[in-house]
Parts: sequence; C-alpha cells; structure tokens
Amino acid sequence: MKKYFLLFVLLFIVNTIFAQENAQWRGENRDGIYNETGLLNEWPVNGPKLLWHFDNLGEGHASAAVTKDFVYTAGTEGENGFVVALDHSGKERWKQFYGKEWMDSYNGVRTSPMINDGILYIMSGFGKVVAMNAVNGDIKWTKNILEEFGGENIRWGVTENLVVDGEKLFCTPGGSYANVVAMNKKTGELIWKSKGKGEKSAYCSPTIIKLAKRNLLVTHTNSSILGIDVATGKLLWSIDHPNKYSIHPNTPLYHDGFLYCVSGYGKGGVMLDLSDDGSSVKEVWRNESLDNQMGGVVLLDGKIYGAGHNNRQWFCLDWKTGETLYSSNMLGRGNVVCADGKLYCYADTGEIALVDVSSGSFNKLSSFRITLGEKQHWAHLVIHNQCMYVRHGSSLMVYSLK
Repeated sequence: MKKYFLLFVLLFIVNTIFAQENAQWRGENRDGIYNETGLLNEWPVNGPKLLWHFDNLGEGHASAAVTKDFVYTAGTEGENGFVVALDHSGKERWKQFYGKEWMDSYNGVRTSPMINDGILYIMSGFGKVVAMNAVNGDIKWTKNILEEFGGENIRWGVTENLVVDGEKLFCTPGGSYANVVAMNKKTGELIWKSKGKGEKSAYCSPTIIKLAKRNLLVTHTNSSILGIDVATGKLLWSIDHPNKYSIHPNTPLYHDGFLYCVSGYGKGGVMLDLSDDGSSVKEVWRNESLDNQMGGVVLLDGKIYGAGHNNRQWFCLDWKTGETLYSSNMLGRGNVVCADGKLYCYADTGEIALVDVSSGSFNKLSSFRITLGEKQHWAHLVIHNQCMYVRHGSSLMVYSLK
C-alpha cells in the first residue's frame, strides 16, 4: 500500500510541474529576449541544421509556443482554425479545431497559442477566445469577446496575443464601455471591464508591468497608449499615439522605470517615464526613424534594435536619449528577437540573419533563406532549448543552434 501511495505522490508532483510550465508571445517577459546560451556564433552557408519540419498547417501567421513536452502552433483547414500539438520530433500528438478563422485578407490564424498553468489559450481573428487542456486539447471554455462585450472587429481581424496575470486573462474588445476586460482564466467569467478611452482595439498584444505597489497592464488602442490597474481595471493614464491607419501591433517594452512604445507608418516610438506606483507617466523623448510596424524591437545593453517600416532600414537607438546611433540596409524589414547576446532577424523577404552588434554596428555574421511554406514571412521567431522555430505559412521548421 505504501508503494502505491508513493507512486501517487510522484505522479501528482510530475503533473504539477507540467501544469506550471508556461510559454507565451515573444518569450518569458514578452520582450523578445530568450535566455539561451552556447548557441552557434556563425551558421553554415545554407543555414543551421534543419532538424524537422511540419507541413500541414494551412494558412496563418501564428508563431510556435514551446514547452519541454510539446511544440504548439495554430493553422487553418478550409475556413476553420485549429491548434496542433507536436512532440519534439515533429510528430502530431493532438489537433483541436476551435471555429471559423479569418480568411478575408492575409488569410489565416492571426495569433499564437499561450500556455499557462496547463491551459492553452488562443483568440481567433473574429474575437473568439478558446481555452484548451494543454495535454490533450480538450476545450474547457470559449467566449467571443466582440459579441459579449460590444466590441467591433477591425479591418484586418483581431491579432491580440493573450496575456495572463495571476487568475486574470486580459483581452481588448474595443467596446465603448468594455474597452479592456479581465476574465477568470479558468472559467472565462468576467472579473472587471474598463472603459479605457472607448476606442477600437488596435492589433496590440499587451504587456504586464510588475511594480511594488501594483501590476499594470499596458496596451495600445486606436489612438492611445493605456495604463490600467490589473487589480481593478481602473484607467490610470493615457498618452495620445495615433498613426495613419490606427495599427499598433507591437507589445510595449518596459525596463527599469521606463516604457517604450513604437508604431509603424512613419509614427515611430515614444519613451515614457513611469512613476514608481504606475499611476502616471511623463514623455521623455520621441524618435520617428524607427517606425516598426509589427516586427517588435529588443533592448540589448542599453540600446533598442528593430526594423523601420516607412523608413526601410534597421535602426539602433539609445534607450535613454532616443538618439539614432546607427542604421543599416543589411536586410529587408522584419521581426527581431535576441539570444546569447546576438540578434536573430527574420525579414519579410524570407531571409533570416544572425547579427552581432557588440562592435557598434550591424554585423551580419550569417544568413539563409526559408524555402518551405508560402506567402508572408510574418510569424515571429522563437528560440528554445538551443533550437530556432520558424513559421512560414503551412510549414513550421525547427533548426539546431547548438
């Protein structure tokens, strides 16, 4: 009897450990930084070794979400969206359809899965939030935030990568009275709703800032940057930040009391000084040169790196002053992440580059072109356990960086 009891305890511990493993948009802190070491300093001419690829994803732009047990991503079959879980050899373990997906323009799934405490979350381009069991794909609950909270969809479909803090799951319906909402992540029940500025949503994937006094949700809506108290939903501050098309997909970037928000179409970025309690902000500087549209930026050694949109170069800005330190035409505009002190840049042209910036310039060490998949190269890179995960249309590719 004692032996069976010990076995039960062991299984409980194993399941608990699995349930606590999380994965989300642009890494642990949603800042594009992957805490990996011992990676290749240069690649072979044809790129790093391709370990495996999975080619049945249909249309879409979802990145991978990777845990020690599974590789998750999302795709489309006909007009329906699905999440698929693969093992680390690329074998399909389960596949779960979640409903109609966006097929009107730049077709396919818009957002990436998020795994939190054993549950996988994803939102369709029509605002349907779905929670699934991360082990087997069983659907736990669903809710359409546009229908439920009076939101109106936007031109290219909702593209919000979901975020959790504690028991709260946050979404931006963009309604006039339920502009941003917090729901119970286990049940989908409403916890609070914030009127925000009453603007439509703006494709933004928000961030959570953890301060001594409170946690703060920061996101973009149509023409504004919002700071909302996570506990209560109270709008603490807002900053005007409109651009030509009301498109603001980039996740705000926070570091050491300062908050950087950047948008494309020539708008550029603004640096905000956040008060210690998160209740107010002051504008520090603006820079229009780095007008990143949707590729994200990273902060490395006190400098901001990213690609321009209208300004078709890669830029390095000083975090404190906003000064453009240097720029380069090293490759087409695209998305960027960082690991082991180097930049990993994935251009819209399909070229992936390993870039060293330690000498004060963009030094492209190696590059190769993606040959699998089709259409836009928009999914962001993911680096996990010395592997690089690349999504392009119907294909997910995994490369060794050892």
